[in-house]
Amino acid sequence: MYMSKVVYVSGTFDLFHNNHLKMINYGRGLGDTLIVGVSTDELVSSYKKPPIVPFEERIAIISGLRDPDLVIPQRTLNHKDTVKKLNVDIFVIGDDWYPKYDYLKELGVKVFYFPYGAGVSSTDLKKRVYDQYKKLLVDVDIHPIPEPDTHEFDENNPDATAP
Repeated sequence: MYMSKVVYVSGTFDLFHNNHLKMINYGRGLGDTLIVGVSTDELVSSYKKPPIVPFEERIAIISGLRDPDLVIPQRTLNHKDTVKKLNVDIFVIGDDWYPKYDYLKELGVKVFYFPYGAGVSSTDLKKRVYDQYKKLLVDVDIHPIPEPDTHEFDENNPDATAP
């Protein structure tokens, strides 16, 4: 008798990028039912700065993907109740959390830490945007003050100026 596998992919999914998609696709390949938990703004704010993209938008983006069978809010970092209630067999999370979720193995859950490696992360994207913005401010704010235009405006010919 075949037993279907339930996979749970956990994440914030802020500033959705290619590594998020790869992790969700990876989870899809590990089982039959794919559930994606999207961390709420309140949860994320409990351990780091709030996400740039609000929860309602992040969960809508994940819900619009092809692979998830179910997308749910994630309100806690303790996933014992989640894996029990949803009969999760496999838990997937980014490798920046290694080995924080090894305790789920005691419940018979296989835990996979998806390797982001040298790829993109939301934190890296935020830093890149911030650095580019700082440079933009310098480029915009440091400029010569122009001389005032001493020509008068000709009401009858808006393209011409008086000498």
